[in-house]
Amino acid sequence: MMKDAIRVLIDEEEVDARINMVAQEINKDYYGKTLHLICVLKGGAFFMCELAKRITIPLSMDFMYVSSYGSGTVSSGNVKIKKDLDEPIEGKNVLIVEDIIDSGRTLKSLCGILRGRNPESLEVCTLLDKPDRRIVDVDVKYSCFNIPDEFVVGYGLDYDQKYRNLPYIGVVEI
Repeated sequence: MMKDAIRVLIDEEEVDARINMVAQEINKDYYGKTLHLICVLKGGAFFMCELAKRITIPLSMDFMYVSSYGSGTVSSGNVKIKKDLDEPIEGKNVLIVEDIIDSGRTLKSLCGILRGRNPESLEVCTLLDKPDRRIVDVDVKYSCFNIPDEFVVGYGLDYDQKYRNLPYIGVVEI
């Protein structure tokens, strides 16, 4: 088995510090309220768990698994819900937690679906944002890092289901 070369883009300490800062912003913005986190699986799980540990206001969590890729490698933007929420979100302050935002197509479609379920508020938090790849506008309230258009792994992001467990953000050198 050939080992892939991975270059560190954002080290573990920097990721940890930035998640702390974003959690403090969320705590301030939602002070006195309850927050409902929705993790977009699979990649968002690592980030949401780390973020949730640092949020001091009352919160609840749920998970969605959506796909918009079909058999290709480019997002179609047509979202298929493979695992829906367990609880209704009507009247809740909802924060979608993503690992990475690329074209924005999937997220824009997902936001439309969730807005139709009448939450009190709906915002987005992402670990990584690739603004150079954006095709559609999406409103991202909390973003830990803007990154260049490179293939990244670690902290939940994978390459062929490998490297999700890396404690840093790395670039696969192909």
